Amino acid sequence: MFNRRFFSLCMGLQCALMATQASAGISLSATRLVFDGEHREVSIKVRNNGDDLLIQSWIDGDGSTAGSAPFAVTPPLARILAKQQQLLRVIYEGTGMPTDKESVVWLNVQEIPQASKEKNTLQLAVRQRIKVFFRPPGLATKAYLAPKQLLWQIGEQEGHALLKITNPGLYHVSMSDITLQFGAKTEHPVDSMMIAPGETKSFTLKGTKNANYSTLTFSSINDYGAQDRYKATLNGNSAVSATAVQKNAD
Repeated sequence: MFNRRFFSLCMGLQCALMATQASAGISLSATRLVFDGEHREVSIKVRNNGDDLLIQSWIDGDGSTAGSAPFAVTPPLARILAKQQQLLRVIYEGTGMPTDKESVVWLNVQEIPQASKEKNTLQLAVRQRIKVFFRPPGLATKAYLAPKQLLWQIGEQEGHALLKITNPGLYHVSMSDITLQFGAKTEHPVDSMMIAPGETKSFTLKGTKNANYSTLTFSSINDYGAQDRYKATLNGNSAVSATAVQKNAD
């Protein structure tokens, strides 16, 4: 009896997963949006890879409530036929965002599948969420220089070594694969992160006292979603910046 119940439970979970996968039918044409403040709007394409469905789209600022940022998405509700696509326009109201630095809001696109004709089928409304980087006009520097402006430093707190990162620039920097190499040891203080303009973040290292003489490497995600590699040599407690690692020619 127990084996039968366990088998039924597994089959039910498998069906639920299949229904979930079937409902995840949309894909976005970009992994991030860059909103140039000199223009009133930016657009993105939503492709429906599955059956006919509805999509609902909105912008939020903090990830908790819709309508908390001065942006609108049109159309907010759209029906997309199978294998077709829909253009979404993100429109700025014109006021309400900082004018002296880059800001981030979030575009949410949630698919609403048609009711299933099968009985006892679990359907989920899958939501995709990407960053929208709003850049007011007239900023003094360019976004591609932001990773080089980061300041990296080894500090100490309560007997533990810390990797300290400061962003003195005007743009957000999204990073992954942050690695410290000191001697024969390698450490990954954090898998991925984003640091905002004017922000400082610290990450605890594994107690080594040799980390302040190490080689730092990381990847920065650019406006197109590609990764650029950077490298810095940490020397004592001095704050240093990184330089771009040249890619090998084919």
